[in-house]
Amino acid sequence: MSMKRFGLLHHPKIDESRRLAQETELALRHLGASAWCTSAWEEAEVLERSNEADMLITFGGDGTIVRTARVTAGCNLPILGVNLGRLGFLAEVQPWELRDKLDLLLEGRFWLEERLMLHADLQRDGRVVQSFEALNDVVVSRGRMARVVRVDVYINGQHLTQYVTDGVIVSTPTGSTAYALAAGGPILDPHLFNLLLKPIAPHLNVASALVLPREAQVHLELHTEYDSTCTVDGQVDVPLENGDLVAVSASRHVCHFVRLGDRNYFYRTLVERLK
Repeated sequence: MSMKRFGLLHHPKIDESRRLAQETELALRHLGASAWCTSAWEEAEVLERSNEADMLITFGGDGTIVRTARVTAGCNLPILGVNLGRLGFLAEVQPWELRDKLDLLLEGRFWLEERLMLHADLQRDGRVVQSFEALNDVVVSRGRMARVVRVDVYINGQHLTQYVTDGVIVSTPTGSTAYALAAGGPILDPHLFNLLLKPIAPHLNVASALVLPREAQVHLELHTEYDSTCTVDGQVDVPLENGDLVAVSASRHVCHFVRLGDRNYFYRTLVERLK
């Protein structure tokens, strides 16, 4: 599939990101494509202009890619990440490579990698008050004070356990190399369509992670007297109240990453990034 319309999303706090996005906009127009450029943090504008693009190119770190995937969930736009960050687990292209890769995009000489996303509903007093899409993870955790929270975990309506913990992570395979990994969880192959459940520093309970099928419905019911929060992809932070329930499941949307290299890249990238 050939691409003719591009949305270029830069990181507003990285000067090189804006410069490279603007240079790429001019290069694409010179090649006969249409392109528009804006900050990835201007989420309303990105969503509004998504119908003017066949592909989105992000200029930043993995966080910029994650933000773009979440904001445009349901738009069915493939994302190409240009790495200007520290790790670059998700990015496909280094800045100095991009100019030579544009012809491949225009000619459709790439493949699309499908990644699972999550859907979460925050329920309060029996009704949904907010809903979210996530590429990496949904976390129910303590707030500013270093006091544990109690989280009752239900899987498909069955009570699993109550964690006395700093928090509980529900992650995608993509997110298994993010917060879940830092919390001691396993790394899942990104082509899997599983959910990962991982408590954070649980007290007097099983610390192991659980790998769940795509069909699993995970409910996290919070019990606390202190500040607590629901964090989505490490970028959206919503205060929680005692008795709130966060229902997490596989999203009906998936994320598509543009890949230009071989299909077995992940393990090589994993070793390079984690050294």
